[in-house]
Amino acid sequence: MRILITNDDGIAAPGLVALTEIAEAVAGPSGEVWTVAPAFEQSGVGHCINYVKPSMMTKLAERRFAIEGSPADCVLAGIGEIVDGPIDLVLSGVNRGNNAAENTVYSGTIGAAMEAALQGLPAIALSQFYGPLNVDLADPFEASRGHGAALVQELLDAAPWGGSDYKLFYNVNFPPVPSAKVKGFAAVAQGYRGDGRMGVHPQTSPSGRKYLWISGSAQGERTAPGTDVRANVDGWVSVTPMRCDLTDRAALEDLRAVMPDYQD
Repeated sequence: MRILITNDDGIAAPGLVALTEIAEAVAGPSGEVWTVAPAFEQSGVGHCINYVKPSMMTKLAERRFAIEGSPADCVLAGIGEIVDGPIDLVLSGVNRGNNAAENTVYSGTIGAAMEAALQGLPAIALSQFYGPLNVDLADPFEASRGHGAALVQELLDAAPWGGSDYKLFYNVNFPPVPSAKVKGFAAVAQGYRGDGRMGVHPQTSPSGRKYLWISGSAQGERTAPGTDVRANVDGWVSVTPMRCDLTDRAALEDLRAVMPDYQD
């Protein structure tokens, strides 16, 4: 198996080390793991691509490359230029912090998986929720390391992957607990915190110029039953199937009743 891995925290991020271990376990001794990751942190860039400027590529080691671009750029670079042969799976992460509920739509980790899915490849985004029970561990990615390979293999072996023009991809969040406290895997929907909106905090520099800091909100509030944050806070690894099709089908039917004249 040939696996392409990337992230949004950058090529030097500790979560990428954890993801490399997961990918190597899944690929097996005869497989290949190719790393193509951003040269610098790209958190919060979503599905951005550098459409109007080139991205410099640097080879750091055998099958290890840094791209001055977004996570989606890294996937495109891996598919179109770097990886020698067909890619069987794209893994993105392991993100430092959760990509559940509203965080999902901002995430560069998710953006990489989206691009892989748009390119027709199986893709899984993996993120590590941080909280009081794991943030001070010697390895905050302990839950990811302990359960990541088994989960990826289970998704490859048993999960649905097709059924639409927009290919399925999976959003995985590991709970904010030590590995031994993980209760199992939970298939859940994307949640909604309600207070998960981004905010703006202005500051004035000594020179008198105004700067804006973007900040998020509290991460530990439980979402509705059967959704990602609720499962994570309760100790479960959340697994959410997603597609790039953003159409609201129920609203579309209501809208067609308002606009009934179109015929195709």
